Amino acid sequence: MLKPEDNEKLTRVGPGTPGGDLFRRYWMPAAMSSELPEKDGAPLRVRLLGEDLVAYRDTNGDVGLVDAYCPHRRAPLFFGRNEECGIRCVYHGWKFDRNGDCVDMPSEPAGTPLQARVKLNAYPCVERGGIVWNYMGPRDTMPEPPDYEWMRAPATHRHVSKTFEDCNYLQAMEGGLDTAHSSFAHNNKLGDKNEMRLRDRSPRLDVERTDYGYYYTSHRNLGDGRAYVRIYHFGMPFQQFRGGIHLFSGEKREYPELNGHIWVPIDDTTTYVYNWACAYDEHAKFSEENIIERESFYGRGPDEVIPGTFKLKANKSNDYFIDRQVQKTRTYTGIKGINTQDFALQEGMGPIVDRSKEHLGTSDKAIVAMRRIMLEAVQDVIDGKPPRGQDAKAQSDIRPYDGFMKVEDDWREVFGKEIVAKW
Repeated sequence: MLKPEDNEKLTRVGPGTPGGDLFRRYWMPAAMSSELPEKDGAPLRVRLLGEDLVAYRDTNGDVGLVDAYCPHRRAPLFFGRNEECGIRCVYHGWKFDRNGDCVDMPSEPAGTPLQARVKLNAYPCVERGGIVWNYMGPRDTMPEPPDYEWMRAPATHRHVSKTFEDCNYLQAMEGGLDTAHSSFAHNNKLGDKNEMRLRDRSPRLDVERTDYGYYYTSHRNLGDGRAYVRIYHFGMPFQQFRGGIHLFSGEKREYPELNGHIWVPIDDTTTYVYNWACAYDEHAKFSEENIIERESFYGRGPDEVIPGTFKLKANKSNDYFIDRQVQKTRTYTGIKGINTQDFALQEGMGPIVDRSKEHLGTSDKAIVAMRRIMLEAVQDVIDGKPPRGQDAKAQSDIRPYDGFMKVEDDWREVFGKEIVAKW
């Protein structure tokens, strides 16, 4: 369980909140690069950490992220003209560059000192791995931009998608860091004794803190002298890294990959989930067919998303298209799609879970460790200290893995070469 006051610290992310101040010490995804496809194109509405913003790609191809409202009379800049390296408010023509400086004030007398005094709130952005990253914290504490291994893979060997989740980021992230639930929520072959996560539904977890967050290993005894081991990483403050080398049946994937999620708070009660995948090595190039297949497997393929949005067609309004007959005979949930199954459970908990009512067990070690680390980081920011994982170098060479070994073996020796970044 978590004390109500600690739950508030972690789940409230608006300006001036302890949790919000923590997130503002890291670079965060603001949008997919594909959402801003052209120079001087249409501005994009962005809501992040409870702030309403507008993103635009300027004449030089650089992305600006600014306050959604003009500082003159608070007119919406979404309707602004994106022109000549700036966004111009269509109410009175005031124009601002991506640094927030007012570069033109045509409704005022020429040379007015007001132009130098007016500033539009703006946040620095960089593009990495098909994502626009931004930093919303104090400039004197701004770290180097992120440099995750999956970003360094060629565009032909990686894929990123984005989905909207209608709940607080923390319960969504806790689902991603919980390996035990895959034996149940993602049991899509009822009665199949070859499914390795059904052969041992009570994994043993070992958690090791690091300077970027932690890694943990999940051990499942397959009953034949072998163990199935997954090596996860939690990168502060919102990212999961996991192996995707093997299928549930124990067979190696034709296209081995590494993958994970980034849970970005839109506000206190909604989240954007960025889903990334990176080929294990240069021999596993992603094809368009492979990408569509994997996205559909997770329930977020082209046919599963409401056109023009990142919202799933299967959602709370239709009970995620649950099929009770399928639930009785074929799958544990009766819901199609791995991530859709997660969303049904996580969104079904309500906007923000009351964690004071929980009863945690041994399989929740990774969840408990994450909460403690996050609370410590919140306190570090309050105390004026840099929080864990802020340094981009700490997370640059994280590599997860999943594989098989003899029960008595040490995973560090068996998988030592596999968890070294290759890109």
